[in-house]
Amino acid sequence: MQEPDAHPEGPSLDLDLIGEPFAVIESDPGVFTSLIRKLGIRGTELVELYDIEPWAVDHLNPRGLVFCFMWRKDAHRPGDFDDPAAERVWFANQLSDDACASLAILNIALNCPDIDIGEELAGFRRETESMSPVMKGLAISSSPLIRTAHRAFARPPDLRGALYSIATSTLDDAAKKKKNPPIVKKPPPKPKAASSTVKVKKEEPDGEEAYHFIGYVPAYGKVWELDGLKSGPLEVGELSEENTSWMDVVRPALRMKMQKYGGAEGGTNIRFSLLALVDGFYEKASDNLEFLKRERVALQRRMKPGWESTVDSNLLEQAQFAFDSPVGSSAPGRTYARDFGSLRMTRDMEILEMPERALVPAWEQCVRDALRAKVAVEDEVTKATRAHTEHVKRTHDYEPFLKEFIVCLQNEGLLEPLLDVNGDAPKSNKAKRVKLNGKG
Repeated sequence: MQEPDAHPEGPSLDLDLIGEPFAVIESDPGVFTSLIRKLGIRGTELVELYDIEPWAVDHLNPRGLVFCFMWRKDAHRPGDFDDPAAERVWFANQLSDDACASLAILNIALNCPDIDIGEELAGFRRETESMSPVMKGLAISSSPLIRTAHRAFARPPDLRGALYSIATSTLDDAAKKKKNPPIVKKPPPKPKAASSTVKVKKEEPDGEEAYHFIGYVPAYGKVWELDGLKSGPLEVGELSEENTSWMDVVRPALRMKMQKYGGAEGGTNIRFSLLALVDGFYEKASDNLEFLKRERVALQRRMKPGWESTVDSNLLEQAQFAFDSPVGSSAPGRTYARDFGSLRMTRDMEILEMPERALVPAWEQCVRDALRAKVAVEDEVTKATRAHTEHVKRTHDYEPFLKEFIVCLQNEGLLEPLLDVNGDAPKSNKAKRVKLNGKG
């Protein structure tokens, strides 16, 4: 008689109750943009900045900055984090290795109330709002949504490396405990009155290079540095009426950070990366094309019958395809901007009050603008397609194919000649050429 299952309705054996570890992901704006899409954040993307001067940044109107640098231990006074305004900032500590990129993005996005973060992240923010930074970091590490989205953009070798790192560290800790059992410490002797010096053991420099991501974001009248390895948000400066852009406040702090970590004039380390969270370029380009679609309809409603003979014939021919979206049709489609309706209504009122002699030039200008807008949308679609292709190449595991390919070479007797083992590669290749030519 077969013994019944002890847990017939229990969870399956492959159910992940703990979660796999975070892994290293590439510091690339395309990767991070795809990451925030997978997290449910819409209408934004990350772009790389090559300068922090106003001409290179301010036109982008960044919502936040993600700064990557080679990390070294940084000390601060405890009073630097005693700002009462910091309690309103959503901030989480980093408790998982290799999660600093996702953490920096979340610390920025969850402090921007006008960003569409999706239902799941909005619920996550509400549930963790009253938690301490440590508990928020634990919630991030335990979130299947965040962990799965992060791991989806890691290379297979990095995923295996994360598992290997956890396994080796666990075995090392177990070996240390077995080798050095806990010893009951005796109470320390009382200090002598004559001694007034304290010896401090210097930390040995670590040979490995560790890169770290931190965030900068304006919130609640101030600009904050959000470093998951610190105890709380660090105030960078206050926003005032004199500061036309929050970048004017954060720019000196970025210069000091780069100078501190070797990026000043004469410095040897210039390995920095600065990304900006900005409004999505595709959404902007698509809204512009949708705006012009509706403008053409409004203009043609006011134009008299037979207006086709009064406009430029080349533009009339181009208008047949100028308003076709690469992901839609020439009919009005989806819009993204919250103020799209009010802007469209204002323009419709201007068209209604426009004299008849101005309708034809306005229509022709509308077609010219639509041609440029369509090209901008096509560029963004091409960029997204290229990013997806790179993502597939990056995350595909080539190791099984390479292993099987090498095994097949060995089975066919071709591996040793290719590797020139025993020095007989030229001889083997020559013999094969003779046989193929029918002379053997």
